[in-house]
Amino acid sequence: MPHHSPLIATIVAGLVAAFFMGAIAHRLRISPVAGYLAAGVLVGPFTPGFVADVALANELAELGVILLMFGVGLHFSLRDLLSVRHIAVPGALIQIAVASSLGLGLALSLGWSLAAGLVFGLALSVASTVVLLRAMQARDLINTQRGRIAVGWLIVEDLAMVIALVLLPPLAELISGGSPGGSGIALTFGLTLLKVSGFIAFMLLVGRRIIPRALHWVAHTGSRELFRLAVLAIALGVAFGAAVAFDVSFALGAFFAGMILGETQLSRRAAEETLPLRDAFAVLFFVSVGMLFDPAVVVEQPWPLLATVAIIIFGKSVAAFGIVRAFGHTNRTALTISASLAQIGEFSFILAGLGTDLGVLPPEGRDLILVGAILSIFANPLVFTAAAGRIERVRQAEADESEAIERARERDRREHVVLIGYGRVGRLFAEGARASGRALVIIEDQADVVAHALRDGFTVVRGNATSSAILREAGIAEASKLVIAIPEGFEAGAIAVSARAANRLVTIFARAHSDEEVAHLERHGADHVVMGEREIARRLIAMLAMSRSNAL
Repeated sequence: MPHHSPLIATIVAGLVAAFFMGAIAHRLRISPVAGYLAAGVLVGPFTPGFVADVALANELAELGVILLMFGVGLHFSLRDLLSVRHIAVPGALIQIAVASSLGLGLALSLGWSLAAGLVFGLALSVASTVVLLRAMQARDLINTQRGRIAVGWLIVEDLAMVIALVLLPPLAELISGGSPGGSGIALTFGLTLLKVSGFIAFMLLVGRRIIPRALHWVAHTGSRELFRLAVLAIALGVAFGAAVAFDVSFALGAFFAGMILGETQLSRRAAEETLPLRDAFAVLFFVSVGMLFDPAVVVEQPWPLLATVAIIIFGKSVAAFGIVRAFGHTNRTALTISASLAQIGEFSFILAGLGTDLGVLPPEGRDLILVGAILSIFANPLVFTAAAGRIERVRQAEADESEAIERARERDRREHVVLIGYGRVGRLFAEGARASGRALVIIEDQADVVAHALRDGFTVVRGNATSSAILREAGIAEASKLVIAIPEGFEAGAIAVSARAANRLVTIFARAHSDEEVAHLERHGADHVVMGEREIARRLIAMLAMSRSNAL
């Protein structure tokens, strides 16, 4: 071929093959990702015909990861990241520990060393950035709470892998009998944390001031071409600078660049300008993964491969589901997170390659990781489809349950008692009403008191009882009695007026602290008003009379 260029040939072959295979996948009504992976197999070194440059394809794929993470950062604010830290940080670390343990167990059963098992397990524990984000974007989940948890979880995994990649060389040297000891590893670990912390601090303190100002200046030039170039320069420049100066991943650097830029008014325009390039390089990522597929592994190691895929798709998913549920999130959130993490990708390839080069991981371990990644990426759309079906059934079940609860409440509200306030008096009354078997609905506006009433097993409507809508929600129209247990007599009068307008037959009981409040409540529709001082005096007189009769 005259003027042959491996770069041009790789790009052309990858994109053309991806187009045709993606079109076939679309025609067959399966995810285009499957077509892109198949395209990589066609142009890879393990199938006959044209063979693209694997090394160049991987570098092009890295550009796709950078641009994709930059785009995610544009829509992911620092507030969003901090809002999910309570689930993302411990959840990701626990899930990494579970998946690594499963991988270690498989490695030891195959006769590998402990170090090889740890590398193998870590490689199986981290999800692919591109696959997860494409799945989230395809389902419009990025800006939801579920999407924020997934992305935050992914960032924690990436940080953990950055630390693992830095610590692996000294660990390998220690295993092989080299010089670094425990102090050397501790020093390396500390330096890694210091570099990552330094990068984050640099972006928050310096990047937040320089990047938005630079882009605003470019926007005011009026040149769309210069603006697009500035956005790409920021994404790629920060990613590359983060890797060179701070030893963090390209993906993490690009994400923080996008997140800083996302706080400006130009974030939407920046996202639109980079979208076509992001899509093109994301396709090349899947093609590069497909090029690594060696069909011989399926024949030579079927059972280890099956176990590897099971750990990735089922082991990680079950662990993630249990973790998310343990932190109090819904089944829908747990299913979304577990489905999005049921695959591995780029960090797994890097870790496997480094482990093999250092002599820690055997070549067959690397092959299992690569083929497991391809099969899990291929299966991930199917996993998401299955999870979506389950989520819909859960949603429908929750809706049916809510409807049943509401019907039960409607039945209970017939001839029920509405209690306003769950303070000291209200609690005593509620306990007595329950002991007598009376149906009761409580109206309370303080969140902590509402929680207390719910823990005590009562039906509660949260809101201010002076609102007619809140009274209707509590079923005032069907109630036989209304008990106003709040200490504010004049506010109780307003509640009595609204209640009487909704139900002229309801009997209203209220409490007061003065003669003026008693008169006010009676004028506004209360049938029975109890004033504490009067009732105490009456009770004391009754006790006195009883003691006198006993004495006689």
